[in-house]
Amino acid sequence: MLIRTPKDLGAIIRERRKALKLGQAKLADRIGTSRQWIVGIEQGRPRAELGLVLRALDALGIRLESGVTKEVRKGGPNLDAIVAAARKGHR
Repeated sequence: MLIRTPKDLGAIIRERRKALKLGQAKLADRIGTSRQWIVGIEQGRPRAELGLVLRALDALGIRLESGVTKEVRKGGPNLDAIVAAARKGHR
């Protein structure tokens, strides 16, 4: 599955946790956080601490890989053009 949003990541974490028959509290204990943190990440909290996210993925056996898209190999998008277009749309 391609993960593009915090909600996508939360869904992956929730699905894997359930497949392993782990409760939220048990997963929280394994990675050293609270059950409330697990609830938040599974709901797609956009500002979750990266270190805890990586520990959660490791505890669940979820492998994180990087991939280079065609656009990045060509030098990437023109960010200035994207920002300028967005600013025009908000005026």
